[in-house]
Amino acid sequence: MVAFEVPEVDYTRYTNRQLAAIPLAVLALALLVIAVYWALNGAPVSLGIAFTGGTELRIQTADSPAEIRSTFDADIESISPVGSSNNEYLVTFPPTDASVAETARGAGYEVISTQERAASFGANSQNQALVGIAVAFLGMSLLVFAMFRTFVPSIAVVASAFSDLVIPLALMNIFGINLSLGTVAALLMLIGYSVDSDLLLNNHILRRRGDFYESTYRAMRTGVTMTLTSIAAMAVMTVVSFLLGIPLLPYIGLILVFGLTADLMNTYLMNVSLLRYYKYEGVAK
Repeated sequence: MVAFEVPEVDYTRYTNRQLAAIPLAVLALALLVIAVYWALNGAPVSLGIAFTGGTELRIQTADSPAEIRSTFDADIESISPVGSSNNEYLVTFPPTDASVAETARGAGYEVISTQERAASFGANSQNQALVGIAVAFLGMSLLVFAMFRTFVPSIAVVASAFSDLVIPLALMNIFGINLSLGTVAALLMLIGYSVDSDLLLNNHILRRRGDFYESTYRAMRTGVTMTLTSIAAMAVMTVVSFLLGIPLLPYIGLILVFGLTADLMNTYLMNVSLLRYYKYEGVAK
């Protein structure tokens, strides 16, 4: 079995501002990416057909993406290769009255699967997904404040979870990953992962005996090992599902890798700086 050796970080070498500078800078950059994308496209992230409506065809053909695009009279939103095969593609269309599946068959393409969703149903799904994420985040925030009943430790957990959501959303825009029901599920999982690692750190520092830095290292030995194991598992799932041509799973795995990597940074830089401020300079001194 592979064991992770977590090095002991000498936090005394860095001020609280230095520790918080990197995660705050990354968060600010992520918010800028989302704001620019929103201004240009009217939405903070690219929406899949589950939220906009439309048709998704999975086809098999020797044609190139350019040739596929010229085959259809209807507008094509995206053409994505499936897995390691060069002959299978996911072709996504915005809502249209044209029978794109019949057009594909007429062109000699093998239609492996087709999925259609009405625009009105997509809009309803979009509202439900946004409400679900908001309720999950709000519920998590209230639970954290109820557990610690002090502002700084609670806001440390909430801020870390917020950043763990925003950074993957920005990376989704950069890598062209659409928001779908599956990727929404991945974002909801990230809230749970983030709270888990942050509560582990907070409990070790605030509720257990020992020096601040000793408690931090004890939490890191467990938390970092847990998170790196999850990152490795999600990375393997992403690669395997991509090679096997399994739809959606590569995107879910990639988003979880993004979020868990961000969680390492936010938990052991930003969260540690806030807790150290609380212990030595804030109301707990």
